[in-house]
Amino acid sequence: MFPNVNKIKYAGPDSVDPMSYRYYNSSEVIMGKTMQEWCRFSICNWHTFRGKGADPFGFPTMTRVFDDESNSMENCKRRIDAMFEMLVKLDVPYYTFHDRDVSPEGKNLEESNKMLDEIVDYLEMKQKETGKKLLWATQNLFSHARYMNGGATNPDANVFAYACAQAKKVLEINHKLGGENVVFWGGREGYQSVLNTDVKREMDHMAAFFKMVVDYKAKIGSNAQLLIEPKPREPTKHQYDYDAQTVIGFLYTYGLQDHFKLNIEPNHTTLAGHDYEHDILVSSKFGMLGSVDCNSGDPLLGWDTDMFCTDIKKTTLVMKIIMESGGFATGGLNFDCKVRRESTEDRDLFIGHIGGIDNFARGLRNAAKIINDGVMDGMVKERYSTFDEGFGKTVEDGKATLESAAEYAASVGEPKQTSGRQEEYEMIFNRYV
Repeated sequence: MFPNVNKIKYAGPDSVDPMSYRYYNSSEVIMGKTMQEWCRFSICNWHTFRGKGADPFGFPTMTRVFDDESNSMENCKRRIDAMFEMLVKLDVPYYTFHDRDVSPEGKNLEESNKMLDEIVDYLEMKQKETGKKLLWATQNLFSHARYMNGGATNPDANVFAYACAQAKKVLEINHKLGGENVVFWGGREGYQSVLNTDVKREMDHMAAFFKMVVDYKAKIGSNAQLLIEPKPREPTKHQYDYDAQTVIGFLYTYGLQDHFKLNIEPNHTTLAGHDYEHDILVSSKFGMLGSVDCNSGDPLLGWDTDMFCTDIKKTTLVMKIIMESGGFATGGLNFDCKVRRESTEDRDLFIGHIGGIDNFARGLRNAAKIINDGVMDGMVKERYSTFDEGFGKTVEDGKATLESAAEYAASVGEPKQTSGRQEEYEMIFNRYV
């Protein structure tokens, strides 16, 4: 499918060949793991092999030699061939897909599942041929008209049942393919108007859906990690999975915290009004970081632009968080990214992924230096040092009371003002990037 593209190799930081890696050397060991083990890169099926450059204001701009625009099974398999060829040539170990990315919607659920089974057999064959693996599968509960009012939160129990049937099938095919995770993105799990919505009832239904998922996963003997992907808005105005803290709160409210972790997409995080790395940090600190869809948004555009991340400061922060948490268990860095609609050549698909891989590899190298030097971490530790002993330690140990706090405050008098030294932190951080 890509006869003019050779296997992409590591050429070092002096390389000026755009079809080479400057920073990503998959077998190089950094802080006890190879770069491939730290990053666990993945290519998504939807944007890369189904995306054609359409945006909210324009029609598709791209044609692909491997796609005749039909929903035939032969065309589906050609797209899969192209995907595995790219995985091999980029030396990327994983891929991801929605059920309706790889196989068409049939006239009923039975036909859809039959076609999906045929495609899954083909995916299994390609995995055996190439050694590539499935990072995760997910169900599309947002594109079809039946899901216009949501899937698991739909006010119609008949639609809810259809969503459950689709999730059941994805759990089965993910298990067959050895998928290491299953992702649940809300899509339309939210509401447009409070006037026609019973918010509590919808959230109860969503929790019931997830409990069914947990039960069925155990029934079929799957070890896949279940992941929820937060998003604040788009397509619905008020999403129930707004950000990492919202999702963690939901999981604890409904007793699901031991069964789910989070798949963080930083473009969604910025749409929620946070910094790129915020939801990754929050998830990590609470032991809930499962995987990352490593795209970025354009701050001048108001929608989910799914761009490859080109900000080395951001990739450095992300990789530092991942390294400090010990790395991914089952997740990875999934390129849920689109080339721009003006980038219409097949070669651009490779360039986008090469650049993205190199940017996170460079972030990994920077993060390792920051951690090994220990300067910034030492400064943070010093900033919180009053909680390491005395009254501060009793607070962290859960032994302080309002009475003891008031007594201590009276004994020490007015606290002295201590600078946050933000500019100094930024200056030191910039030395590494």
